[in-house]
Amino acid sequence: MQKEDCFYLGKIVSKFSFKGEILVKLDTDDPESFLEMESVFIDMNKNLIPFFIEKSSLQKSNLLRIKFEEITSEEDADRILKKELYLPLSFLPDLEEDQFYFHEIIGFHVIDKRFGEVGLLKGINDSTPQALFEIEHQGKEILVPVNDDFIERLDKTKKELHLNVPEGLIEMYLD
Repeated sequence: MQKEDCFYLGKIVSKFSFKGEILVKLDTDDPESFLEMESVFIDMNKNLIPFFIEKSSLQKSNLLRIKFEEITSEEDADRILKKELYLPLSFLPDLEEDQFYFHEIIGFHVIDKRFGEVGLLKGINDSTPQALFEIEHQGKEILVPVNDDFIERLDKTKKELHLNVPEGLIEMYLD
């Protein structure tokens, strides 16, 4: 399994018991939907390795307590501490027509209500407090906050993202 075929699920943040249980901080608004997983992929030295789940339960609000079949001691758990967990993209739940996962819209044409054709969506930077659309416009990068108020509509068939951003936001990158 390749990382580009997967989505980031969360990170192992601590050990939970001397029997090798661990706690995972999930990167999701719906942690309950990940309680029935049979396995996950753990990034071990840039390779995704499958680990099979013996049992799991929610701990607090967004922590998932997991007991892996292969992890039976604290020493085993130490090997996977601070590692990232991934699942295949096919595990993502279906969304409504006007909703999207970030990976789905890369390569879409971005059109603004005032400005017109802005450019091609090259990526989404979600490492900042406010996620940003990264749009290429004639060799320049334009950053637009990912904000429901700015998104007019999404046309998945035509691969178009229609925005209505505040006046001057796009132009400030072009001066």
